[in-house]
Amino acid sequence: MSELTHFNEAGEAHMVDVGDKAVTHRRAVAEGEIQLEATTLALIEAGGHRKGDVLGVARIAGIMAAKRTADLIPLCHPLALSRVQLDLLPRSEPPAIICRAVVETSGQTGVEMEALTAVQIALLTVYDMCKAVDRGMTITQVRLLEKAGGRSGHWQREGS
Repeated sequence: MSELTHFNEAGEAHMVDVGDKAVTHRRAVAEGEIQLEATTLALIEAGGHRKGDVLGVARIAGIMAAKRTADLIPLCHPLALSRVQLDLLPRSEPPAIICRAVVETSGQTGVEMEALTAVQIALLTVYDMCKAVDRGMTITQVRLLEKAGGRSGHWQREGS
C-alpha cells in the first residue's frame, strides 16, 4: 500500500470507485477496551445499574453503528452486511470491558471501518451508561485485528 486511495490526482478527497472490483467474501475483526473502576465493573456484572443491561445495550449500539458506518464516515461505501457479531467481555485485572466485533459481507470493498465503528460505539455506550458513577473510564487499544477477502487478501495483526 503505497498511496492514499481517497484522494484523486488533484489531491481532492473522493469516494474510491470499487465498480471494477470482484465481489468476494469480506471479513474484519476489531477489538478495543474500556478501562474502569472495579466497583463500576462489579455494578455492570451484577446487573445493578439503574439504566439497565449495560452490556446488552452496548452490544445493540455497536451492531447498529456497524450498519450505519457510511452515514458517519464520509467516504465509506454503504454495505449490506451479512454478519455483525459483537462480544463484550468483562476482565477483572485490570478492570475493563473488552469489546470484539466481527463483521462480514459479500461485496466489492472491505468491512474494516464497520468493525472499528462497532467497537468504538459499543465502548462509548458503556461510557455513557456508566459516566454517572465513573467519569475516569478510558477507551483504549481500539485496533483492527484481522481482515480477509478482496484483492489484498488476508492480513492479521501479529500476536492476535
